[in-house]
Amino acid sequence: MTGEPLTIAHLYPHQMNIYGDHGNVLALQRRAQWHGYEPEVLEVHPGDPFPARADVIVGGGGQDSGQSKVTGDLGRHADEYRDAVEDGTPVLLVCGMYQLFGRAFVTSEGERLPGIGVLDLETTGSSKRIIGNVAVESDEFGTVIGFENHSGRTVLGSGGRPLGHVAKGRGNNGTDGTEGVRYRNVIGTYLHGSVLPKNPRVADFLLETAAVRRHGSFHRGTPDDARADAARRVAASRPR
Repeated sequence: MTGEPLTIAHLYPHQMNIYGDHGNVLALQRRAQWHGYEPEVLEVHPGDPFPARADVIVGGGGQDSGQSKVTGDLGRHADEYRDAVEDGTPVLLVCGMYQLFGRAFVTSEGERLPGIGVLDLETTGSSKRIIGNVAVESDEFGTVIGFENHSGRTVLGSGGRPLGHVAKGRGNNGTDGTEGVRYRNVIGTYLHGSVLPKNPRVADFLLETAAVRRHGSFHRGTPDDARADAARRVAASRPR
């Protein structure tokens, strides 16, 4: 019997897919199947229409050049993304897409890339990168494990709250102890790795939210998280 469908929109997979962020889409696909759903991945490329039928939206990281290539296209659909977020669509944004969903990203060379203003945050590039293993303590998801590699320094406004606070790592800017952002059903983060395979609670939040919005309920399966748990233990034990 075919499970209920869920559509995962993957934003700009060629330009914004650094440090294995495509693994987040793969993790959502597999976990959706384990929960009994039938996932479909909809790739969104520059020039494509807004993914109006998406149940989950996922965007990854990219170099400054990649961000420059998608900024204008993303801006064409700013109102539609804003409406989707305000309507409760679950969204995962990693690194570059996290930055571009804010108000602006100023590169280390001083170029100002306008964001789409969905998230109340702004990012400034730095000549010094923040690199290393990260552990984030989140009231919502417990300990979130990942790897950061970014030059951006992101400061949150009052319109969002952090995903969590860093127990190990530098996080949003290396100074205020925050990592990522939570706003409605949006999760923004600097964590690569990919982040979802090692953090099933985060992945299942996105899937459950999507299923409830589309089908009215979430039918939880019995995923085998032994490998995810092992990966978390290894990652948590590695030095910064």
